[in-house]
Amino acid sequence: MTFNSSSRWDDLRKKARSLENELDQKLVAFSKLGNSFTHNMDRDTAPMLSGDNIFETMEGEIDETLTNLASVNSEMSDFTTATTSSASMRHTSQRHRDILQDYIQEFSKTKTNIQAFRDREDLLGSVQQDINSYKSGLNNRKQDYFIKENEKIMGVGSLTDDAISIAMATKENLYNQKGLLTGITSKMNQAANKFPLIGSLVNKINIRKRRDSIIIGGVITGCVIILFLMSGN
Repeated sequence: MTFNSSSRWDDLRKKARSLENELDQKLVAFSKLGNSFTHNMDRDTAPMLSGDNIFETMEGEIDETLTNLASVNSEMSDFTTATTSSASMRHTSQRHRDILQDYIQEFSKTKTNIQAFRDREDLLGSVQQDINSYKSGLNNRKQDYFIKENEKIMGVGSLTDDAISIAMATKENLYNQKGLLTGITSKMNQAANKFPLIGSLVNKINIRKRRDSIIIGGVITGCVIILFLMSGN
């Protein structure tokens, strides 16, 4: 192997080691980030993945570094094939390829875990949104129900006031009629004492008055019953 070939091999090894060190640091940071969310989920706390592109940024950088390392490994493999290489060089080339595969597997595992966390967050967010929508709709229905019930109560109160007003007006009218009838009866009694025929007429009027009193009493009783029924509803 010539001096230039040896120099080329050394450059490829240095570049591979540099990329491997860079990958090691990035994968450790990426793994810690995934583990931090695993810890949060174990404590049943809310994930904090939304609205942050740090995962996409780190994932892109690691993908790029893996691609560069794969390219260097390919150059190393081609170098050992094209030149008269020793068993040590072939072993070194294979060792770097094995390291690359380990990094790829570790990266894939961490990505899978983080994606699972993100899927869980999306699911929880969707469920929470459905719960909030249901609560909002339930509160609106309760509010509408209370408004309708209040309107019914106000309507019953208005009807009750109207019924009371009618009853009071009827009572006043009955008192007025009573006074009028009392005056007429007194005069008719006086006339009946003087004229027998008038006495018979007075008796008929008294009968008519008692009948009217019974009717009026029935009207008042009906009003009272209606009031009690409306108050009970």
